[in-house]
Amino acid sequence: MSEAVIALGSNLGNRIENLNAAVRAIARLSEVKIIKASSVYETEPIGCDDDSDKYYNAAILVETNASPALLLGECLGIEAAMGRHRTKKNEPRIIDLDLILYEGFKSESYELTVPHPRILERAFVMAPLLEFYPTGRAPGLFFGPHLRDIGPDGVRRIEKEIIIPIY
Repeated sequence: MSEAVIALGSNLGNRIENLNAAVRAIARLSEVKIIKASSVYETEPIGCDDDSDKYYNAAILVETNASPALLLGECLGIEAAMGRHRTKKNEPRIIDLDLILYEGFKSESYELTVPHPRILERAFVMAPLLEFYPTGRAPGLFFGPHLRDIGPDGVRRIEKEIIIPIY
């Protein structure tokens, strides 16, 4: 089994329920076992309209036998099933699922780029990663110095919880 990290985000509707619904859907995937969920962070939207609601962001650490392409495809299917419509870049969304890391795998293509190309620019992605990898080193990624450089501005840990279902 390989270790992977999926980042989650939502800024439409009941954001915490959207995150938990996505985690429940991921937990039902046959080739995926959720190991740990991060805290939930509230963040300002980046590149969205000024009147967009704040995001709830989190991440889950999983073990999987699914290939990176299959895991990404399953995440995109969950987004679609939850009502996500992709019409323009950085638009508000009910759910956003990004495969950000996959142990022993690197790819840079139109379909799949892993590690995610903007991890090192986004504190709201690195803050949850730090919970899984407190040294600032994840498989194939040394992110600690980047998080220190950009700081935690605009990323606030909140008292909401991701619930990992047991099936």
